[in-house]
Amino acid sequence: MTLRVCGLPQYLLVMFDHSLPRGAVANIREHVIRMTDICASTSVRLEGDEDAPKNPDKSIPVDKHLFDARTVLITGPVTQEMAQEVCSRLLALSQVSSDPITVIVSSPGGHVESGDMIHDMIKFIQPEVRILGMGWVASAGALIYVSVPKERRFCTKNTRFLLHQPSGGAGGMATDIEIQAKEILKMRDRLNQIFADATGQPIERIEKDTDRDYWMSPEEGIEYGLVGKVISNVSELG
Repeated sequence: MTLRVCGLPQYLLVMFDHSLPRGAVANIREHVIRMTDICASTSVRLEGDEDAPKNPDKSIPVDKHLFDARTVLITGPVTQEMAQEVCSRLLALSQVSSDPITVIVSSPGGHVESGDMIHDMIKFIQPEVRILGMGWVASAGALIYVSVPKERRFCTKNTRFLLHQPSGGAGGMATDIEIQAKEILKMRDRLNQIFADATGQPIERIEKDTDRDYWMSPEEGIEYGLVGKVISNVSELG
């Protein structure tokens, strides 16, 4: 008769036959049972196990460095998921310290209400926030950009800015389409007022400019009152 007990670093093989005394067989069986219990209660890692700890020197967590630098990235389309992540980071940074936070924006825009959430959160938290525009700052991205005073709005020399009125599709019954159209008009008026307050431009000028896509270079953004300063080095953030 052969008993095999697996699960240890090496296989334990105990062999015996009927020629052994009955007491010896019982002792061997008891020993094997004890070893089986040990195996069951011991966590064993195998070479190549994906759960095995990795060498920490092989990868550096970028998020940790960004957190330590008190920097938040807003890149790509503005969505509800992005708003949740960005606002979570802002709240966490605010909890840790009152030191300034740098927000870097490069976005084509997206969901207006998600942009509203980030815009309002930047105003809500205690630490001072500086915003750096890069790439393009468009639509809802521009809404986030103007959440801070002009003196704390920066951009690099190749940034482009876009202001325009909100757009959206309406479907369903005629009464529902009418309600949605009214809401879009309310949103347009609200956003126009935000940009008028942020740039110092009269509301009539904002309404005229945002009736179609209104693109600006950094220099035009400064003249318009949208941009505070064009920078080329992190030391210029102040």
